[in-house]
Amino acid sequence: MSELFTPWVLRGVTARNRIVVSPMCQYSSPDGRANQWHAVHLGSRAVGGAGIVFTEAAAVVPEGRISPDDLGMWSEAHRDALAPIVAFIHSQGALAGIQLAHAGRKGSTDAPWRGGGHVGPEARGWQTAAPSPLPFDPSWPAPKALTREEIAGVWESFVRAAERADEAGFDLVEIHAAHGYLLHQFLSPLSNSRDDEYGGTFENRTRLLREVVEAVRRAWPKEKPLWVRLSCTDWVEGGWDLEQSVALARELKKLGVDAVDASSGGLDRRQQIPVGPGYQVPFAERIRHEAEIATVAVGLITDARQAEEILAAGRADAVALARQLLRHPYWPLEAAHELDSEVRWPEQYLRAKPAVR
Repeated sequence: MSELFTPWVLRGVTARNRIVVSPMCQYSSPDGRANQWHAVHLGSRAVGGAGIVFTEAAAVVPEGRISPDDLGMWSEAHRDALAPIVAFIHSQGALAGIQLAHAGRKGSTDAPWRGGGHVGPEARGWQTAAPSPLPFDPSWPAPKALTREEIAGVWESFVRAAERADEAGFDLVEIHAAHGYLLHQFLSPLSNSRDDEYGGTFENRTRLLREVVEAVRRAWPKEKPLWVRLSCTDWVEGGWDLEQSVALARELKKLGVDAVDASSGGLDRRQQIPVGPGYQVPFAERIRHEAEIATVAVGLITDARQAEEILAAGRADAVALARQLLRHPYWPLEAAHELDSEVRWPEQYLRAKPAVR
């Protein structure tokens, strides 16, 4: 059995392999509820053989959405819409994960295929909030700086969303602290100019994320894993960087986080990202070895042998795929054949299973 297809024990659950369907926004939930699109999108990746299937970022409050059509988890109606999809994912042998998020100053925007720009009240937009009144784009309205009381409401919203996720049957929660969204905005000095206990020093800038993690870990069942997605660098001088990510990962481990999903960027338009195959793997590798916590590598991982080599070299504990799985939902089944690993195929598709080499 290859490393890629070795089962992964995470607290009280086991993923059948180390392939993760990365959260990918679909901008297709007009009322924040999952619908038939999500059933097909997520269900087909479970049929395709992935070990863990994540929803897109699910907003913990309405104003935490990226766009007016983002998935949500701020009510029981959102929970109930996702529950049958979770059941189907389970029926196909995969674990179901949900990424909980708050977009902060990057909210109230349009879908990418409509330009992705800011939308106002006339287009179902809203007043955004952030650590400081610094807009992501100079042409966008400034966000409202959160008060201490509103900050407390943020972590409470994450807790309520996690409780609903448990009721829906999800096996795993990932807290989204990457890609320039609210929790990342608190982490980075480029977006956080506060002078209170939530700004300035490393300890202060990481305080909200640590509070969210601590509160969610208390509410989330002990037998279920908790992950955090980090942008390990802003790719801008003077911003959040890998050294701080390693230090934060050490603290997150103490708080009961089981793995860091190691991504990067998204906070500042000045970023210069050296994109290439596996370009973020070094972040997962350093955090894994220096913080001694499990990591997930993500970013232009497209080839079965590339994924196998990442795991075999001890650079990460799992790999997350995004665009490659949009192009090819059944990539895991073909990867298993390429790596001479025997995996379960859906009975309905057995006639297409390649012969063992």
